[in-house]
Amino acid sequence: MESVFRLRRMVSRSAVARILTLPVSAGLLIAAGCSHPGMSSSGGAPSPKVSMSAAAPNPDPRVGLHAGLYDAGEAVWNLKVLSQTRPSAKFVGITNSDLAFTGNYAIQGSYAGYQIWDISNPSQPTLKTAFFCPASQSDVSVYKNLLFVSGEGLTGRLDCGGEGVKDTVSKERLRGLRIFDISDITNPKNVGNVQTCRGSHTHTALVDPKDPDNVYIYISGSSRVRSSSELPGCVSVAPAEDSSSALFRIEVIKVPLAHPELAAIVSSPRIFNNLIAPARHGESDLDKTEAAKALADARAKGAFIATIRGEEQPVPSFFIKPMLDSVVAARGGTGGAASATSADSAALRAALPGLIAKRFAPTPGLENLGPTQCHDITVYPAIGLAGGACEGYGMLLDISNPEHPVRLDAVSDSNFSYWHSATFNNDGTKILFSDEWGGGGQPKCRATDNKDWGADAIFTLADNKMHFQSYYKMPAPQTRFENCVAHNGSLVPIPGRDVMIQSWYQGGISLFDWTDAAHPKEIGFFDRGPVDSTRMASGGTWSVYWYNGVMVSSEISRGLDIVELTPSAFISKNEIDAARTVHLDYLNVQGQPKFVWPATFSLARAYVDQLERSNGLGASRISSVRKALDGAEKASGSARGDALTALSTQLASDASGSPDAPKVQKLADAVKALASATP
Repeated sequence: MESVFRLRRMVSRSAVARILTLPVSAGLLIAAGCSHPGMSSSGGAPSPKVSMSAAAPNPDPRVGLHAGLYDAGEAVWNLKVLSQTRPSAKFVGITNSDLAFTGNYAIQGSYAGYQIWDISNPSQPTLKTAFFCPASQSDVSVYKNLLFVSGEGLTGRLDCGGEGVKDTVSKERLRGLRIFDISDITNPKNVGNVQTCRGSHTHTALVDPKDPDNVYIYISGSSRVRSSSELPGCVSVAPAEDSSSALFRIEVIKVPLAHPELAAIVSSPRIFNNLIAPARHGESDLDKTEAAKALADARAKGAFIATIRGEEQPVPSFFIKPMLDSVVAARGGTGGAASATSADSAALRAALPGLIAKRFAPTPGLENLGPTQCHDITVYPAIGLAGGACEGYGMLLDISNPEHPVRLDAVSDSNFSYWHSATFNNDGTKILFSDEWGGGGQPKCRATDNKDWGADAIFTLADNKMHFQSYYKMPAPQTRFENCVAHNGSLVPIPGRDVMIQSWYQGGISLFDWTDAAHPKEIGFFDRGPVDSTRMASGGTWSVYWYNGVMVSSEISRGLDIVELTPSAFISKNEIDAARTVHLDYLNVQGQPKFVWPATFSLARAYVDQLERSNGLGASRISSVRKALDGAEKASGSARGDALTALSTQLASDASGSPDAPKVQKLADAVKALASATP
């Protein structure tokens, strides 16, 4: 998440976070009348009726859902809601952020710290740990007994205290990476911290298969460079002026697993060299109209107005207040902004143009250059590549040497506003980037919004180059009070297909198939109505990831949701059963794992279902293959093995005459593996 404010670069992210995470009083919400009878203590909804229609619901039930914090209207299609669990006491009203998984646990980041949930019973998660340690964004990842937590804002403290950091320069401030030992999951221990010049907005854990003794952390810091008085060596000038500049680079931290307290930055790769500023699409017509009205209203109310990059804008009160405090203090007054006189306000109005000009003056040497940092990096160690979502560009990186990633390709797109995150398909032939148009705090899924803005962009990969194929955007129009744009998601291990579950903030979660990269299609969803029907209030799903049979969603204001797939015209029970055979010991989605399916009858039947759907084999052949699989499953020993071997040989022969030859060959290989696995 970035910020709802155009002036976000003028203030610390911690200030923005306070605005975004103001608690909403449940007592003031409209009664929804939509609570589910027989809900579990964690709020699980009963299973929806299974629809085998290949057509999406019409009208779309997501449109017009009534508002509420914990009692909003809901719409579900081809998914089943297993549980809806509210935050623990100290985390209520605070922004929940990203997720990581280990064993039976889901670790949920928060601007208040992190919560660890036992999800062994996904219908009733239980809280194991609520670790209070305020910081933004507290994105999390995990490896073995170590938990890594990002900190970027100005108020995060080394001691995890809640009082913040008041001083401009302070040795108490944490901006970088926290490292915890979670050997005792109920009692995490802070065993190391690594400070960085720009903090850690997000980070990526890279487990190099060639290096079992260390884990590498790629730091994506997007805040302003901190003072060298606070962290020596931090420089914010152009690299051409000073080669040690903290701009135009990422940080690579090497963490010795046996001694995490020795974690340190080992390189600062400059993967942004020689890129120019990309073309941008500007604001939508509706945004321009609303901005003009907001400006007129602000001017009528006597608000402070400033011209920023050639555009007049109201200046948010949280930016004005500290400046008024300073004006009052300068004349010897007390009481801060609350006691400001008309003369104080006039003095600030006179000084404001100069302050704004200074704040937004371009750094010499940086004019018309490309991004100075990434927002998020997804590494895929199994193929030696990473996808960098780097504000104005999407990048393809070679990570064969984890300490020195190398840029292979970079693409820009005027339809994209903010390249936010990346996902590879399982075989590494495609990559998908999301666009966080509006910074995550604005309504960008209105009926009037461009469908190619705030969407996903899908590329095929060939010869280490990215080739654009299509956009995908959650199709249901949302209201002007619902922050909605593409955000974090993951692959779902449906064999032989590229299926993804993705968060869209208050647009809910969307399940879609992008096997055909040129024609992605939504095949399921879960959505709630707005948090509030009268104003923009922070909420919605930050991230949703598949993990060992379920999909876990971090809801920004409502807590933790868990859903699962249901059979439909798009995904069969056999495909779901095959997906459930994939088991991970841990998961960091930004450290993307390669899915491997064990040899099972459900895997073979999943491929048969897909061939029936694609007409890759004739109806009679489909029927005979199913009968052969049923017969082999009932047999045992050598009889089973012989039957499966014979079927595999026949299928390999079928492949040459099939319009879907690659899928028939996958089926033949799955049956052959099943024969080999027969005792």
